[in-house]
Amino acid sequence: MELYLVQHGEAKSEALDPARPLTDHGREEVERVARRAAALRLQVTEIRHSDKLRARQTAEILAEQLSPSAGVREMEGLAPGDDPGRARAEIESACEPLMLVGHLPHLSRLASLLLVGDPTKEIVRFRNAAIVSLVKAERGWLLQWILTPELATVKS
Repeated sequence: MELYLVQHGEAKSEALDPARPLTDHGREEVERVARRAAALRLQVTEIRHSDKLRARQTAEILAEQLSPSAGVREMEGLAPGDDPGRARAEIESACEPLMLVGHLPHLSRLASLLLVGDPTKEIVRFRNAAIVSLVKAERGWLLQWILTPELATVKS
């Protein structure tokens, strides 16, 4: 089982817009990463996102390129301060490749919980618009790779 964790793209400040939509730069970075992921033939069955606008916009941009067969939907348990154990329960019940679009510090705590069993240890440093790929192995989760907007511009 493959899991892809994505921190939403760069968002406007709350002072500029309380809804915090993606900035033009944030949208461009997500589009670049999405195009590269599609070129690498990344396959995902479903993309789930938090209830925040910036996460939904990020998920929709990714879906345009990745065409998840089960679509895109909102999921509880992905907000910045949520307990990562809630998301872990959803992940553990999934059988198909899944992408979660969320926020810090939640994603960092979730990755640490899956990788080393301790949500307080920072194992992965997330970055806006980056995809962190994990795979479920026989004895737990493993980190496979990270695709940042900077790496998405590198020609293969």
